[in-house]
Parts: sequence; C-alpha cells; structure tokens
Amino acid sequence: MNVLITSASRKVGLVKTFKKALQGNGGGKVFAGDINPQSPSLYIADEGLILPRSDKDSFIDELMEICKKYDIALLIPTRDEELSLFSKNADKFSSIGTKIMVSPTESIEICQNKDSFIEFCNSHGFDIPKTYNDIEDYSKLEYPVFIKPKIGKSGLNTFKVDSFEELDFILKLLDDEVIIQEFVDWKEYTIDLFANFEGNVISAVPRERINVLGGESFTTKTFKNEKIITESVKLAQSLNLIGHNTLQCFFNGEDVKFIEINPRFGGAAITSFAAGANSPENLIKLLNGETLEPSLFDFKDNFIALRFVEEIFMEEKDLKQ
Repeated sequence: MNVLITSASRKVGLVKTFKKALQGNGGGKVFAGDINPQSPSLYIADEGLILPRSDKDSFIDELMEICKKYDIALLIPTRDEELSLFSKNADKFSSIGTKIMVSPTESIEICQNKDSFIEFCNSHGFDIPKTYNDIEDYSKLEYPVFIKPKIGKSGLNTFKVDSFEELDFILKLLDDEVIIQEFVDWKEYTIDLFANFEGNVISAVPRERINVLGGESFTTKTFKNEKIITESVKLAQSLNLIGHNTLQCFFNGEDVKFIEINPRFGGAAITSFAAGANSPENLIKLLNGETLEPSLFDFKDNFIALRFVEEIFMEEKDLKQ
C-alpha cells in the first residue's frame, strides 16, 4: 500500500510514522509531496515529489495522474487551504482506487470559519468562550478580551486586549474581520482525535499546550481526562469528522470551552502516536480491511514531548526538481 502526503513541508514526524506503520502492516511506500523543493519531508520519505500548486485549474487532474502513476492507495492532505478541494473531489480519487483522509466539505467549512464554528457550537450545546461581536459599544466590555481573525491559522493576528483604547487601535490596523471573545485564563489543550471513515471515533488524546511557537506545540503533555475526551467525541460526531482531527479547548478542571478545530493532522500529533493512539497505523489497518474498536483511554498519561529542530544537509544540486 502506497501513501501520499501532500503539502508535506516540515512534517517529518508524520512521514516517519507512516513509514513505520506500513512496515508493520504489509509494506508499501510513503510519498511526500510539496511545491517547494526545500521541504525537508521530501528527503525523509521513501520518495519525494514536486507537486503542482493547488490553485491551478488542472491541479486535481494532475494529482490524479500522479496517484495512478505511483499506485497511491491513501492520500493525506495536511494544508488547510486544500482540504475542501480534496473533499469535493474525493469520489473522483476513489474511482481510481485512492482513498482520501478528509472530512465532508460542510464539516470542513464549519471548522475553518470561526463564525460558523461558534454558531454550530451554540446550536448544538457545546460551550465556547463568550463572544461579543453583537455588542455595539465595545467600551462597555469587561476587559481583558481576546480577538482573532474569522478565518486564520497559526495564531496570526490574535491578541489579548486589556482596554477599549487598545482594542480600538488594533481594530483600525487589521484588515481582516475578527471575532471578539472573553479572555479565558484556563489551561489550553489540543485533542488528537481519530475517527474511522464512517465517523466513529476510535481514539481521542488531550494534550496540554505547554510551550507554543507559531501556533504549534513544542512542549506538550498528554492528559487522560474523561470530561475533555467525552465532550470532544460528542463534538466530533456531531460534525461527522473523518480521520485525524485537531481540536482545541480550554479546561479549568470542570468545564470545557472549545476554541477551534483543524480537520487534519497537527504538528505535534506525533506525541499522541508515541503515547499509544497511532492514527497513521489505524488508517493503514482500516484500508487493509480491519475493524477497529474504540479505545478512547488506551494511551499513556502524563507523556511529555520535547520537540526540536533537526537539519538535513545536502548539495544544492541534489534538491528535487
């Protein structure tokens, strides 16, 4: 079985985990694809491929040809901007024998638009930070508040704001539409949640976000908590999420407030793989026809990852063309 990871970039840990999963489950190759020849994952995978840009009109047709050429059984999109595109074309890839790990288009669009996500949570009974966008006079807000773009990622243009004057200044600088919410001073957690292709949740691993750089956890610790896991499963199944998803929430020991969902692999998901909830291996098993039973609490608790940068050295002539 061959696997293609698109927009592979620096996702070296994900590539390595898929390579190991294939070795233990019938064999096959991991292909890492990206538009950038300087992407490290291209040189860690069994084979690295330079892919067409996803904004090209011919992108889907070209990628289908690549999947046929290399006999790709499983395609893993990892970039937010390409998820809806792959979801809308999943049946085309299925017709050539390529399964895509991707959620339904409607689910992706809800997760990627914070207004839609807030509305979904409110209408389905999931707690979120209080939102103030319907307030006409921001000077009357209880500060501090937190602002973030309606569509954004990696923690860009997010701010804790301590006063009306500061809020007014920032709003004048930002071009994007923003969400204004209460500032929640609770611990923040990521949940690596894996569901099968029917949307049944197999595993859910909460991780405390201890040290975060550019929206990605570089120090993180698993946290086996029934409340977070139960609420995460309910939310994922309400959205009919498929495959590996990255949920984020605040938790104060009693209450869970969801922040957002990225319906794809996150950078620090390898922590959950190492702790016992190995989504890449589970995907391979599913495609091999195995049935997986839910194992929501079957992972190591208080399991810490200390992540770091590692280099690959090569001659410039050896870069992918």
